[in-house]
Amino acid sequence: MPSTTSRSKNARLGRDFYLGETVDIARALLGCTLWREVGGEKLAARIVETEAYLGANDPASHTRRGLRTPRNESMYLPGGHAYVYFTYGMYHCVNVVTQERDVAEAVLIRAAQPLRGHDRMQRNRPNARREFDLLNGPGKLCMAMEIDRDLNGAPLDGKTLYLTSREAPVPEEDIATSPRIGIDGAGEAAHWPLRFFLVGNRYVSMYKRGS
Repeated sequence: MPSTTSRSKNARLGRDFYLGETVDIARALLGCTLWREVGGEKLAARIVETEAYLGANDPASHTRRGLRTPRNESMYLPGGHAYVYFTYGMYHCVNVVTQERDVAEAVLIRAAQPLRGHDRMQRNRPNARREFDLLNGPGKLCMAMEIDRDLNGAPLDGKTLYLTSREAPVPEEDIATSPRIGIDGAGEAAHWPLRFFLVGNRYVSMYKRGS
């Protein structure tokens, strides 16, 4: 599994972190911090929920059966880049590209806990009445942190979008798994246990349904 514990506290994740197995990376990202610098201000959020998408052999992936289009081209970049897509004509979602170039696998960041820049996030999400509603879904997260297609293909060790290591290891018993959300048309893949989240964390999406 990719390790963040050997790095100094809050160190940026290096490119090697993103070259392991996608499922391992999805788990290892829990507890890491996503940073977004915009307008001279830094926003930060602790990742509490992820989903793994396994490329050509995953019917739920945007690169299923080797599909390659202008929309998903960033998934074919080497691990350590962002894949940002627009969905339902309303929302952006941000993914961490994993593995070597042309493997086309990624991890969706589904939810996070705001750590820095709360006021700006709240302005971006005026309908969020409580702090735990700010980033508890992939579209909400991108809206609050001002992540859009302009960051599609951006390196995840750059100035405006990057990730840092978690402050302490997350015990395995604190990580839960479930099928991914919103992919009912993916056949058997709709039941694959590729969603990972922190047990009992109020910032996880679908919390009211028992996560």
